[in-house]
Amino acid sequence: MQDFLRPLQQVPHVKLAFVERIVDVPTQVDRDEAMRRLRPHHLGVIENLGFSETHWWRAEQVHGALIGLAGQSDTIVAADGLPVIPGVDGLITQQSGLALSIYVADCGVIWLADPTSSALGLLHSGKKGTEANILGRAVAMMKQQFGTNPKNLIAVLGPCIRPPHYEVDFAATIAEQARDAGILHYHDAKTCTASDLPRFYSYRKELGHTGRMMAVIGSLPPP
Repeated sequence: MQDFLRPLQQVPHVKLAFVERIVDVPTQVDRDEAMRRLRPHHLGVIENLGFSETHWWRAEQVHGALIGLAGQSDTIVAADGLPVIPGVDGLITQQSGLALSIYVADCGVIWLADPTSSALGLLHSGKKGTEANILGRAVAMMKQQFGTNPKNLIAVLGPCIRPPHYEVDFAATIAEQARDAGILHYHDAKTCTASDLPRFYSYRKELGHTGRMMAVIGSLPPP
């Protein structure tokens, strides 16, 4: 597991992952074809974490700020052939046995875990999502749906594009939004995707023809 995810390890029964570039899969194609090529590898990660494919929840990711309730929301079939919750860029749940996943290739992914209420969240926060404060919206929704106290939340921002490779420092804005939302336990990977192409996919550096990293979080019932 990457070091930046270790703050979330203290949460009981939580499983998580961040799948970086898979070097033996050619991804210099359009997004949907790249996702189809990566699917077997991503499914393998989901199953290795202990989840089934039928409990794999994804967001449509339209660069907005809406949040879907995994396990309770209707889905549609995306262009890559797998179901997604339409119109959302974030997922939250309090149910065990569900794997939430978000895909990024420069945008920020934010993991959220509340050890007290067992609520979990996963967000796609790029330039537009950050401008719309998807993090603040997710925290408010977790409070409403699950009684989450922001002071208990552990939040982690993963690798994303940063200056000088991108003119907008949305990572800095996300940190401010975390403070404004009352999150005390906020962590930033402080890693730029565009600076390390052998490790990460970068939509900007690879001119749109690239793969996607997959972020995952979920909890399993205690044995």
